[in-house]
Amino acid sequence: MPFKYRHFYQRRSKSPRTQPKRNWSDYNKTMKMRGDITIWLSPDVINQWTISDRQYAGSGTPLLFSDMAIMTVHEIRQVFRLPLRQCEGFVNALFKMMQLDLRSPSFSTLSKRLKTLGLKQPVYRLAHTKGSDTKMIAIDSSGLKCYGQDEWVREKYGEISEKRNWRKLHISVDQYNIIQTTELTNRKVHDASVVNELISPMPNKVKQVTADTAYDSNAVYHSLDNHFSRVDIVIPPRNNAADEKHHHWMRNRNLREIKYYGRMKWQSDRDYGKRNQAERAIGRYKRILGNRLHSREFERQRQEAIIGCSILNKMTCISLAEVRSKF
Repeated sequence: MPFKYRHFYQRRSKSPRTQPKRNWSDYNKTMKMRGDITIWLSPDVINQWTISDRQYAGSGTPLLFSDMAIMTVHEIRQVFRLPLRQCEGFVNALFKMMQLDLRSPSFSTLSKRLKTLGLKQPVYRLAHTKGSDTKMIAIDSSGLKCYGQDEWVREKYGEISEKRNWRKLHISVDQYNIIQTTELTNRKVHDASVVNELISPMPNKVKQVTADTAYDSNAVYHSLDNHFSRVDIVIPPRNNAADEKHHHWMRNRNLREIKYYGRMKWQSDRDYGKRNQAERAIGRYKRILGNRLHSREFERQRQEAIIGCSILNKMTCISLAEVRSKF
């Protein structure tokens, strides 16, 4: 969190901190369940592994493996960080241990079919136990490395090839740490220009939208206000922001409150700390799945990022039996 001064910590340390008690036994069990490999091969996935009614489309061999099978293998590949050939052998060995008469798609099939999955947004968004109403979203973005050499080569020799690049992952996270929407763009795309794509699939019942200073623009305020009804937009203004009539009234309100009460008081009153939901989601993505995209083409990279966010949603739903929030 920004603007946490030293005297704030000194003043805060004098008063005892009250935190809700956590059942560590249940917490440890849920964390262990995230590493249970059996969650990846449920009976539904096994029954829908192949396409029973294969139809000839006029060109090429009819598809044998379903989209669910392709997505499942790519989920396993990203969790265990396996190359495609090793992932094929891993899934075949898994079927052998489970004594199932199934086989994994080949590595070339996995690569080709990834581009044709057509995933728009992460799955498992409505599977949490506390209901499906999204009352708060936090928006943030971060960079993911692409295929190619690392930073020191670009720093020494310059940007020789477009392959030596990185992408921007934009996400919106709700109050249950579920990633609702995601977008993958070029590194030169500004964060504020992706807000419409992030909020368009979401219902209009969101009560609060939180983001950092990079999203401080009138276009973002108007987009959020037009899409959501009765929403509280909590975005800290820029340092050179001015209170002007042509600006959105919530942007001027945030500017006036910060000027009158101070930034720390404004952050506390407007519950700006909810922005940490998006930062933690990006941190989980990079710790669990890594900070690198394995695919080389942009559309495959986009599908890979959506599958990665779906994996995080599935892991979050496993450990979401008891949700503690202010809503």
